[in-house]
Amino acid sequence: MDETRDSNGTKLADGDLVTLIKDLKVKGTSTTLKRGTLVKNIRLTDDPGEIECNAEKVKGLVLKTAFLKKA
Repeated sequence: MDETRDSNGTKLADGDLVTLIKDLKVKGTSTTLKRGTLVKNIRLTDDPGEIECNAEKVKGLVLKTAFLKKA
């Protein structure tokens, strides 16, 4: 399995803290996650380009690692 890395190439692991580097609109809701939002306790998926997390008011969110950096 490939390693999951953030936008800067830093290796990510389960339970890490990450911050968003871009404003992201969440499909299916009117919520926008702002740049700099701290996302706690991430979970890795089978796809090294994606993580699962819970952010603010959105539960069960899948984010692309290209929009994250390790906190």
